[in-house]
Amino acid sequence: MRKMLKVSKNIFFTFIAIILFVVLAVFIYHNYQKGKESSIISVGTSVDFNNKGINVYTEGSGEDTYVFMSGSGIAAPVYELKGLYSKFAKENKIAVIERAGYGYSDVFHDDRDIDVILEQSRKSLMESGNKPPYILVPHSVSGIEAIYWAQKYPSEVKGIIALDIGLPHQYVTHKMGMVDSLTVRGVNILTKMGLHRLVPSAVYNPEVIRQSFLTDHEKEMYKALSYKQFFNDDMEQELLQSYNNGKKSVNLPIPKETPILFLDAIAEEK
Repeated sequence: MRKMLKVSKNIFFTFIAIILFVVLAVFIYHNYQKGKESSIISVGTSVDFNNKGINVYTEGSGEDTYVFMSGSGIAAPVYELKGLYSKFAKENKIAVIERAGYGYSDVFHDDRDIDVILEQSRKSLMESGNKPPYILVPHSVSGIEAIYWAQKYPSEVKGIIALDIGLPHQYVTHKMGMVDSLTVRGVNILTKMGLHRLVPSAVYNPEVIRQSFLTDHEKEMYKALSYKQFFNDDMEQELLQSYNNGKKSVNLPIPKETPILFLDAIAEEK
């Protein structure tokens, strides 16, 4: 009996040692790769906020400016959204704004309050040469910002093309529970260890790699930037603050004068 217990303990501690070794190896590799990825050439215009930058990519020309606002966790919007915005850019001016923590923008390590996010977006667009009014093209969680923008500055928003967005009242009605909150925090911690590199399909969209709208070089930059930015502190706080941010919008009148086109993705059940 004692011998079996001793063997079991040895197996257990060996197992733990192997796990710690793997985690340490992945952590070292992750930071090595981050060092290489930090040399990636930026695409767009960086607007300064106290020595931290927000990146805005602009393309095309035309009377209207379509502002593309990515959903939560899309770590490299300039690349992942290219298949869509490049079609708009043929006849219009487009701007892809990469919020703090996304793409070529810096991680700001703030609480991601909606007023702060909105003012960063407005300043970034203005200083990168994109004047209002805008046609906002938000996806997912950026729907909160787009609706709030139309509520606070209606003259700046000509219209909204809502791509499968979450409405502010949905984030208030379906408040994130303790399990969801712990999951968000847990994924953030695992990402800091570099373990996301073991699951590439969760970090970037494999379908983007399969398509042809990115060059081979852009695909490599898309992967590298996604690994670097995936689920960082700003993305974590953005989700954790979704209830409070949604509540600020819900407390304001509905922007009835702003035309909004809702495009929702519906998956067929099999």
